[in-house]
Amino acid sequence: MLRASSLLGNSQRLDGGAMFGNAPRALWSRLAPPDELGRVALACRALLLEDGQRRILLETGIGAFFPPDLRDRYGVVEPEHVLLASLAKLGLTDADIDAVVLSHLHFDHAGGLLREHRAGHAPELLFPRAEFIVGRTAFERALRPHLRDRASFIPELPELLKQSGRLRLIDENSGATSSLGDRMEFRETLGHTPGMLHATVRGERASLFFAADLVPGRAWVHLPITMGYDRFPEQLVNEKAALFADFVTRGVFLFFTHDPEVAAARLVENAGRFKVGQELPTFARWDLDAQSQPE
Repeated sequence: MLRASSLLGNSQRLDGGAMFGNAPRALWSRLAPPDELGRVALACRALLLEDGQRRILLETGIGAFFPPDLRDRYGVVEPEHVLLASLAKLGLTDADIDAVVLSHLHFDHAGGLLREHRAGHAPELLFPRAEFIVGRTAFERALRPHLRDRASFIPELPELLKQSGRLRLIDENSGATSSLGDRMEFRETLGHTPGMLHATVRGERASLFFAADLVPGRAWVHLPITMGYDRFPEQLVNEKAALFADFVTRGVFLFFTHDPEVAAARLVENAGRFKVGQELPTFARWDLDAQSQPE
């Protein structure tokens, strides 16, 4: 039995122009209606896997580590740590998680590793039992970010992960790791940020691809759509194109971290254009071995 749950973390509102790169507002505003400040609604969603022996969390969202001024600057909506509340709805705490897999260390994907902001206190890691699994290239990028993306990282986080004694750096060719079993394999992409690590979770009846910022949500399924935050947009478009045809053939669900309404979806293709087909707004303890879709 391999069960999967989509878990909401803190939500954000970010500038629509930044989220849609060189796409004109006339296009992206139909896909994601902006507020009065030109910001679009975004989720920060995690994926929980349970196989009866281990609980594996793919990412942690943005969390609530920012002080109030930065929380406002980056459009974080809730002051409390929403992911912890989502875990509690399943009867779990952060101490029940055996491994946290991070696609990369941008703050909107890794900030949930940290406790809520407390004035006068240094950042502190949650998940006291978990192994922290990060791609080696992505970790090195967080240690030495470029000037253009330095603000996307949490300066203290790499050292906190190292000091935990539970950090595990892997390469794409690590394949399925011994701690996670043969149900998960990894693939790196480079277009959004060097070494972004994607997990494909394989059940007997259904499979999920953790898209991270390769495909933040349904709007970015259209191949030419990229974000202004992407380091190498043309490469990202090529990476999507190389994956999508296979996903259509095998019926793989894309898991979206940032789509405000849909957790996962299958793709369909028509004359070389990809779009979203079957959509899953949310799911809890979906048995990937027994069901092709949640009940």
